[in-house]
Amino acid sequence: MLFAVVGVFPLLYTGFLAVHDWDRLGYVRGEFNGLANFAFVLNDPVFQKSLVNTFSIFVMSSVPQVVIAVAVAALLDSPLRGRTFWRMSVLLPFVVAPTAAVLIFGSLFADQFGVINQFARQLGLDGIRWHVDRWWSHLAISSMVNWRWTGYNALIFLAAMQAVSRDLYESAAIDGASRVRQFFSVTLPMIRPTMIFVIITSTMGGLQIFTEPRLFDDTPSREGGANHQFMTTTLYIYVKGIEDQFYGRASAAAWILFLVIIGFAVLNFVITRWLTRRNQT
Repeated sequence: MLFAVVGVFPLLYTGFLAVHDWDRLGYVRGEFNGLANFAFVLNDPVFQKSLVNTFSIFVMSSVPQVVIAVAVAALLDSPLRGRTFWRMSVLLPFVVAPTAAVLIFGSLFADQFGVINQFARQLGLDGIRWHVDRWWSHLAISSMVNWRWTGYNALIFLAAMQAVSRDLYESAAIDGASRVRQFFSVTLPMIRPTMIFVIITSTMGGLQIFTEPRLFDDTPSREGGANHQFMTTTLYIYVKGIEDQFYGRASAAAWILFLVIIGFAVLNFVITRWLTRRNQT
């Protein structure tokens, strides 16, 4: 019943709104217009730009996030001094409120006086406008996402690594395998189900980034920059639905994003099955 209330009903109701010309002035049922809202959204240059921005930020955040999380988990799984302290410390960024994190990173990536620009000038990169240049803004936003979620995923990987039987490592060591070879030949294959889970959840979260670009924007409209250079699809849905009150168009955009996420989930499933069958053979 809880899933029906908070999951199924919003999904079906959003689908209902997506095929109606919904009145922006009140909750009055509009006329059925078929796929007109979907056609408008797909042909909207702002939506197309938001979709490219979403994929760009997703790649810059999710891919390094998983790789770094696996490396951090491997270090935490080794016999470090003060392991409990280090395991707790990697979770601190996740505890920090997203708003506070964005405010901190907004100061670090300030266009004129930011700390990051001070280091960039030492490397010959002068005049980076983090809030204006499209791809640099994507890098800044993805760094916030990585900082917040890498430690959380590292603890998930650590739990999976600790469940691996130590007998496998002893057998590999007897056969002459080094620590690096043990990591690639024993650890990674044994934690593959956990890696698949983290990749899928990171994909779903990465395609729904909202808080970071919303608060990173320093323009009055807060719509992903003056030229929508870092507007994500979820931010586009928010602007269309909450601010502009075009509920039908916002619902159509939400369903398009939903189908994109489903497509990525199916792609991950197909690739996983193919890799599993390949290893079995």
